[in-house]
Amino acid sequence: MPPAAPRGLFVTLEGGEGAGKSTQLEALAERARKLGVETVTTREPGGTALGERLRAALLSSEDGEIDERVELLVFNAARAQLVAEVVRPALERGALIICDRFADSTVAYQQYGRGLASDVVASAIELATGGLAPDLTILLDLEPGVGHARTAGADDYLERADARFHERVRDGFRALAAAVPEQWLVLDATLPPAEVTELAWARLRAALAERGLGVGR
Repeated sequence: MPPAAPRGLFVTLEGGEGAGKSTQLEALAERARKLGVETVTTREPGGTALGERLRAALLSSEDGEIDERVELLVFNAARAQLVAEVVRPALERGALIICDRFADSTVAYQQYGRGLASDVVASAIELATGGLAPDLTILLDLEPGVGHARTAGADDYLERADARFHERVRDGFRALAAAVPEQWLVLDATLPPAEVTELAWARLRAALAERGLGVGR
């Protein structure tokens, strides 16, 4: 019987609006694939047929102010489907999965940004994820004013939120990173994208080697 495949590696990219997460996701995935590592990329909310419909219904909403509890529940409904359909199966195959946002975004946006109680947010996340957490989280840290300039004209209602909201979100991400520094890599998102990629890849490559993925290829 062949040896069991190693458990995969779960990596998430976090940060405020305009931080460059999608750019880094593609750059890191390309490098991992060149090592011969099965690499799955996805995003939140979304990543599944149901998740993408929920994303469109919520983020493009022009129906007035959305209750923060609705945000919490819709984001976690999409997350639950993503974990069940994409993330856990990829990890069980021994793949690398890189996700643009995950549960830490809910803490930053709905808890720190909107002011929902931490126990309420934690319960919703636990239900959606079953306790699954990233092995590595890369935070692309960016001053909200810079991010706003990068996303000018966006039709995402979260991107249109006021500066104070986005400052609270940034504070949330920084607090999460400070609480578990061994899991997080905080990078200055004002650096040139290629430099950010190099710094992120160094940490990701080491994590892959520790897990026995892509070694010797």
